[in-house]
Amino acid sequence: MRSVNIQYDARLDHLRAGAALLVFFYHTFHVLYGHWQPYPHAFLAGWLVEGHSGVGLFFVLSGFLFMRIALGAPAIRWSAFMKNRLLRIFPLFVVMFVVATSIGRDNFGPADLLYLLASNLGRAPTSNSFMTGAAWTISLEFSFYMVFPFLARFTIQYGIGWLLRLIALWLLLRCGAYFFSAQSTHMYYSTLLGRFDQFLVGMAAALLARRVSTLRERRLHGIWCVVAAALVVTLLGLLARHASYQLPQPKQPVWAVWGLVEALMWSFVIVAYTSWRGSVDGMLSAFLAMVGESSYSLYLWHCVVLYLFAKLTAASFEAVNWRMGMCAAIMVLLPLCLLVARLSYTTIERPWLLMRSRYH
Repeated sequence: MRSVNIQYDARLDHLRAGAALLVFFYHTFHVLYGHWQPYPHAFLAGWLVEGHSGVGLFFVLSGFLFMRIALGAPAIRWSAFMKNRLLRIFPLFVVMFVVATSIGRDNFGPADLLYLLASNLGRAPTSNSFMTGAAWTISLEFSFYMVFPFLARFTIQYGIGWLLRLIALWLLLRCGAYFFSAQSTHMYYSTLLGRFDQFLVGMAAALLARRVSTLRERRLHGIWCVVAAALVVTLLGLLARHASYQLPQPKQPVWAVWGLVEALMWSFVIVAYTSWRGSVDGMLSAFLAMVGESSYSLYLWHCVVLYLFAKLTAASFEAVNWRMGMCAAIMVLLPLCLLVARLSYTTIERPWLLMRSRYH
């Protein structure tokens, strides 16, 4: 996705593609095979059975990208920033919200319109259907947008120490809230309390990446990307084995700190990849950039395509080995989802995106 406020970096689109595809694989596996149950023995497949972590990558990327913009243009105007953010996320989100309220028309109340700003809380219309369920993250993104210009100003003015102190204070709040919530795992997963520090860690990662760029060699060796990938596999494998989000226990102590650990993990990935001295070229780079450009549409539309696919074919997959079945399903589903996402991006998103302006 090309911004009017910063030079285009295809690597950020590659990472967006990775986040969207991770969520896609996660939903596909659980709809067809996993049925939202924990898989403690799937250590090496932890990235698949706990692929909801792609949401965390999206949040960390948001903090990283906007802090990078702020470092190049410290005087961000709040009104201009919010205008661009509204043009970016609300057109497609409103489409999904209309679908959700239409599906639930018999139980709709006028107050449900307020869920446009709180799609992650209570009984939001979008959360009552798998087709629109992914929309819960949009309100968290929007909450971060509302305060980011101030967070960026304070970080630039007072340094990374200010940002680290804020993250530490947020960690204290996370730990305290564990004892007050009967459904603490879901609370951490879906609320600003459990996610806000992920945006902050992304901002800190942008500062670290800038520091790396001032080193003599300016770029990191590829081994750092390998280590980052190994870290993701290991941590998500451990999560699958010991503290899966799918566990029936509503209170898991690990989740009091998991959001921060997850953010640090993805920050390592982002800094390692964006600072890598090598490059992904050719068709693979172009493909990932295309997926990344339409990743928001892919994220919100893939559940619609997957739901219809499962309704028509789910019975056929029950007797097939899950590895073979997943490969077959992805070969059909992924092109369909990418096609729908591209249609959505060019039809719904792009006309509004062309109306964006500079932040300063």
